Amino acid sequence: MASTRGEFSSRFGFLMAASGSAVGLGNIWGFPTNAATNGGAAFLFAYLILAFALAYPALMAELIIGRHARANAVTALRLISRSKRSRVLGTIVGLTGILTVSFILSFYAIVSGWMMAFFFDPLARLMGMDGLAKWLTQDAELRNSIFALLFMALTVFIISAGVKNGIEKWASRLMPSLIIILLLLILYVFTLPGATEGLRAYLVPDFSRIADPALLVDAMGQAFFSLSLGVGTMLIYGSYISKREDLPTIGGLVALLDVGIAVLAGMLILPAMYVALANGVEIFDATGGLIAGPGLIVSVLPALFATMSGIGLFVGVAFFALMTIASLTSSISMLEVPVAYGVEHHGLERRKAAIAIGSLIALISLVIVFNFDPLFDLVVTYTTEVSQPLLGFAFCIFVAWIWQRNDILSEIKQGSPEVESGLFWKIWPFYVKFICPVAILVVYFQ
Repeated sequence: MASTRGEFSSRFGFLMAASGSAVGLGNIWGFPTNAATNGGAAFLFAYLILAFALAYPALMAELIIGRHARANAVTALRLISRSKRSRVLGTIVGLTGILTVSFILSFYAIVSGWMMAFFFDPLARLMGMDGLAKWLTQDAELRNSIFALLFMALTVFIISAGVKNGIEKWASRLMPSLIIILLLLILYVFTLPGATEGLRAYLVPDFSRIADPALLVDAMGQAFFSLSLGVGTMLIYGSYISKREDLPTIGGLVALLDVGIAVLAGMLILPAMYVALANGVEIFDATGGLIAGPGLIVSVLPALFATMSGIGLFVGVAFFALMTIASLTSSISMLEVPVAYGVEHHGLERRKAAIAIGSLIALISLVIVFNFDPLFDLVVTYTTEVSQPLLGFAFCIFVAWIWQRNDILSEIKQGSPEVESGLFWKIWPFYVKFICPVAILVVYFQ
């Protein structure tokens, strides 16, 4: 069955795919500004603790369920259920996860399309096509539609090729490229006036805020959501892991990669924002907080690149290449969730499933584009702030309260025979049973 479904051929391939799923646009623009407005390194300290104390156990829950079931989220949750009632619940949770991740991808494709448009902007200016460059950077329905469709087409192309020749192949190329571009941009930004102030805002701790409930809730939310938890992406990737792999180790490596890239992103974004401030670009909003989200990426940083004369064009190309890669590595994991369900549950051929489901999500994207004001924030809120945390809570309940403890241990021992006597098994079951569900609910109600 494993060979029919596909399987990651190497640990490196899985790590690149899983960390690519976790490292998305939210990590690159959300984490740095979250840190800067929540006590700098005090936020970093809280985030690092919570990422491994809370997000890692929840990540392991999805990976273990996925590898055990070797199936999509609906089938996997039904398989580990012990009663008719829990099987019905598993079906509801699995299908809700598929719907949630599909709607997340529908708005994600729009924002990712903006990244692609801004990537082509400096190239157009280099070729003297100023009219095209202006069109690429204007917020217009036609531009947003074209690039959302283009981005979805790229995502469908990769997913159509399967696990080894699609997801693993492209993640193994894109993620190293992302890290190299990120490091080069950091080194360049550090040479510019104002970068030191941004680095200070990011790394100098204000420990008087470490016990601030708002800081802890923000850090907890960032840690949990940055690992793509709750919608089945890590479950489906877990289902493609070899039985020989040591799950606690590779789960830890995924968390470490995600945290490391988020911290690196902060070392680029915050210094770049203060460089922009030194060049006369406004980086604070009307309330005095740092501009975050899409406004940071499509307003503040392009304005900075425009002040850099000739070199700004090349920096702009590199930066929006980084953003496009981050978008794509996340989007392929999102589309894989409903495609895997279509292939395994309904017997669809993979390429046809990818095209059909990708087209449907693209259609939803177009509906949002042409009704942006009423729909965009609504879809974002209900998927990421309402549905996703509740799904994460449900996954913890399934693995800790419904699935048999001995079956979980047997699954982990296939790649880690000594796990029962190690620290992981002494701590993880308690965490995922009691601490993680409570933490998720705290984030949810905040």
